[in-house]
Amino acid sequence: MDLKLSDPSLLKTSAYIDGQWISSDKTLDVIDPHSGRCIAQVAKMGAEQTQQAIEAAEAAFELWRAKTAKERSKLLRDWFNLIMQHEEDLAQILTAEQGKVLVEARGEIAYGANYIEWFAEEAKRVYGDTIPEPSADKRIVCIKQPVGVVACITPWNFPSAMLTRKIAPALAAGCTVVCKPASETPLSALVLAELAERAGIPAGVINIVVGSSSEIGPVLTDSPTVRKLTFTGSTEVGKKLVAACAKTLKKTSMELGGNAPFIVFADANLPSAIEGLLASKYRNSGQTCVCTNRVLIHQSVYDEFTQLLIKAIKERLVLGPGKDSKVTNGPLINTKARDSVAALVNESVKQGATIALGGDTDNLGDCFYPLTVLTDVTNEMPVACEEVFGPVASLLSFSTEEEAIQIANDTNVGLAAYFYTRDIGRVWRVGEALEYGIIGINEGIISNEMAPFGGVKESGSGREGSKYGMDDYLEIKYMCMGGIDQ
Repeated sequence: MDLKLSDPSLLKTSAYIDGQWISSDKTLDVIDPHSGRCIAQVAKMGAEQTQQAIEAAEAAFELWRAKTAKERSKLLRDWFNLIMQHEEDLAQILTAEQGKVLVEARGEIAYGANYIEWFAEEAKRVYGDTIPEPSADKRIVCIKQPVGVVACITPWNFPSAMLTRKIAPALAAGCTVVCKPASETPLSALVLAELAERAGIPAGVINIVVGSSSEIGPVLTDSPTVRKLTFTGSTEVGKKLVAACAKTLKKTSMELGGNAPFIVFADANLPSAIEGLLASKYRNSGQTCVCTNRVLIHQSVYDEFTQLLIKAIKERLVLGPGKDSKVTNGPLINTKARDSVAALVNESVKQGATIALGGDTDNLGDCFYPLTVLTDVTNEMPVACEEVFGPVASLLSFSTEEEAIQIANDTNVGLAAYFYTRDIGRVWRVGEALEYGIIGINEGIISNEMAPFGGVKESGSGREGSKYGMDDYLEIKYMCMGGIDQ
């Protein structure tokens, strides 16, 4: 994919450390998932440069935290404005390196920028408390202060939004950051740094290093200077990072894997449920942590819903290159991801699942997997018990509300869940019974900057976005003042 930007200077291929663009003899190729062509070579950083970034963030921390909340708020707001001014260029870069269709890329840029706008305002709302005194000569005050240097590790599926969702509250709280974006999608992170610099955010406040996780990760987890690590990615990697951070007792926030159920009760509005499922399951070709993984359909409407879903996919979804305006679904990130999806589907078919749509390797390119629907799925099959991360809808049936809840909760993770019903009593019963951090009720799109995003069980800890999103970047300090004259 040829990148034709209105502002070519936005395309950065060097690391950003202490306000400087740092090159390297070692590089990483950034590959367009559609064509397989290299679109850029980005400077590869290692342990030494990561340590330099940590030191730069540490040096900038005292000056950044000393700024008033209003000053930090204005700089964040200016950053937001610049991102929105260059929305189309950022979307073009995102589609080129990640593969998602342009309409979704534009949506991600706006979605990610909204976190900066939101936390620009929250910076001015970090409130403390006064607490009733234990005796007449004492007063108790609690204040909130920034944690310090924060390490941010982000994935390739939302390379812009996952970074802003972490950087924005950190900076709003008064922290500085060292960020490691996914090696597959570094350009979206580097352009954000360029615009932050143009907005006037001081050197050292934001640092971006691209490179091998095995080289950069241990420096971030072992450093006593880094006081918090925030990660979005797989549960397996998240567990390793938490264990590594325990050596220095860092604060951590983990947004990890999911296995989202999408429950369709007998009384559901089926056309509305189809709309919600298309959005939840096939957005970004199934490559989101809150994507529907299992579709639980009441047995009385199972056949009807299945036919409506297949009809909707055939009529409305189009697989192809992300730059094509007629396309709704792009490629998977790489051939490894494609092969993983294919393996899960093939093994589930061996165990009794039926391919109702798709299922064969697509001839559009090496990274494409067809839009697929599987029926006769059970909760023990690989496509149901593992996170598929691809455009595969696995359809299961149930007979009672209790059975649906049992199937939905039968997993070690708990990020997002969805259900459709018109029974207000069931809304409360099921909503409270589902063991998930985020619940969509008669709604398939649930993420926004105003709501807390995060999971329970092995889907992680902490919340991003909303008024709660500042908490993990702040420490509470209790001050007891004695000797008060009466």
